[in-house]
Amino acid sequence: MRGGSLEADLALRDFTVNAMAEPLGGGAGGDALVDLFGGAADLASRRLRAVGGGTFADDPLRVMRLARLACELDLEPVPDTAAAARGQAAGLAGVAPERVFAELRRVVTAGRALDGLDLLDATGALDAVLPELTALRDIEQTVYHHRDVYGHTLEVLERAIAVEREPAAVLGDDRLGARVAAFLRAPLGDELDAAGALRLAALLHDVGKARTQTPNPKGGYGFPGHDAIGAEMARDVLARLRTSERLRAHVAALTRHHLGPGFLVHAAPLARRTVHGYLKAADPVAADTILLSVADRLATRGRKHDEAIAKHLDVARDVLGPALDWHEAGPPAPLVRGDELARELGIEPGPELGRLLAEIAAAQYAGEVGSREDAISYARAVARRPR
Repeated sequence: MRGGSLEADLALRDFTVNAMAEPLGGGAGGDALVDLFGGAADLASRRLRAVGGGTFADDPLRVMRLARLACELDLEPVPDTAAAARGQAAGLAGVAPERVFAELRRVVTAGRALDGLDLLDATGALDAVLPELTALRDIEQTVYHHRDVYGHTLEVLERAIAVEREPAAVLGDDRLGARVAAFLRAPLGDELDAAGALRLAALLHDVGKARTQTPNPKGGYGFPGHDAIGAEMARDVLARLRTSERLRAHVAALTRHHLGPGFLVHAAPLARRTVHGYLKAADPVAADTILLSVADRLATRGRKHDEAIAKHLDVARDVLGPALDWHEAGPPAPLVRGDELARELGIEPGPELGRLLAEIAAAQYAGEVGSREDAISYARAVARRPR
């Protein structure tokens, strides 16, 4: 107990709905409730109200907790409390990053995540905690986009949530949807499952566009290299928030590869070798990246969007099954070891051996070779080809 008495302790709480008490031994109905600040009435009216004038100055993290409680519990901050939060958002710079991320994680994974982010934005907390995200405002894109990068990013999150909640409906495939639902429930780290990490990646996947906007002679803007630059920025953001290395690497990889499935659309219908190339390049986030790309495509509704979305979903359905297989079982076991191949071909370990092993793996996935002997014969033929 803080302050030396129950009354003093309750006065130090953050919001009135958290500033009520009952005797441990129970009591006679509502008469036992200690409610000095009207918390029960606020709860009944779904109001979120600060206990006192120093609530946010005492702990600026409460600015984020305001948004978190609102979007988790369907509460509405009263105007005076929201205004007080705005006045203290800058103090988040002095709060332990681990505490900040714990609240941000819960906002992003809440049922009303978009409302929570809107409240973080309205109070200034988003500028304080994720300036890389708010820097995307007013960055125009191409005619194939209908919103600026910031608006597009929030819509990608909205679509990622739809994929998470109703994958079969989004993908138009009940069996594939059931596999995706199970995949997204798998724990990933930092108290997030794969679905939560996908939401976080949706928020960060385009942060590199703030640094790469380039005028296009045909109109609009391009963003060359925003995937690679964004991957480093996403890693830096999560490092600043003191997340695990696993989460940093996962979100950075999703950001780095999020354009890959879109490139596959131009190669459709897909050869098995093409699918293998994607799975190998995007491993271990090939399946997650396809889901992110679906959300990204659905949130891009400019010129010819209906046609583009239909083509993208066709490719996503074609590749998602193999990607989930790869995630669950790993790549096919190699037909021949590197040392064996080097001995059979009389070559030294090095880049050429690596190239031949990669060629064998692609041919194996495509069904072109199926045994050790086939693999060695195939490698000999490849080695003789002019480079």
